[in-house]
Amino acid sequence: RRPSVSAVVVQNITKRFGSFTAVDDLSFSVESGEIFGFLGPNGAGKTTTIEILEGYRARTAGDVRVLGVDPGKPTRRWRERIGLVLQECELDPNLTVRETVGLFASFYPAPLRVDETIELSGLGDRAGARIGALSGGQKRRVDVALGIVGDPDLVFLDEPTTGFDPSARRGAWTMIDGLRRLGKTIFLTTHYMDEAQHLGDRIAILRAGELVAVGSVDEI
Repeated sequence: RRPSVSAVVVQNITKRFGSFTAVDDLSFSVESGEIFGFLGPNGAGKTTTIEILEGYRARTAGDVRVLGVDPGKPTRRWRERIGLVLQECELDPNLTVRETVGLFASFYPAPLRVDETIELSGLGDRAGARIGALSGGQKRRVDVALGIVGDPDLVFLDEPTTGFDPSARRGAWTMIDGLRRLGKTIFLTTHYMDEAQHLGDRIAILRAGELVAVGSVDEI
């Protein structure tokens, strides 16, 4: 793979729904190998922006490149390089963790090993458990395992620790740090300032569809 300097480049993107402007003239970039925290309250436009970057929502104006490709014109090869961890994911409660991760691994040409992925996600001791028997935090870890099993270059984590207790959040942070050590680029949306501060190499703060700050934790 040829490394690119910037994994994501966003130039002046806008998204309107009728007369409502959800995202207003955003410009920022995400460097390869960094954890980029995308911070803002509910309704700030975080999910709309992520959906544009993932290729699931058309932008009204502006230019976007994700891993060098316009996400508005996605290819299968490009999709294989993107990992998605959405806010909610409905999985078959009767399958085990190992069966579920193995099923998703079969969708990719060069996936990570199933047991390695389960260990990375912090579920090594629950590999044989059925999905329906897991706690909320453990199910969220399964979501992360499914997002990384394809060995993506860029992982979108959309509010991965919402609803977690403090101990589970710390465990999730350790796991996300592990993805960084694998060389993955992480685009992390959150509304927890401490989470963005702990994990993010750089942070963008969004409010009412507009960027109010972008920079390192120290700069902000």
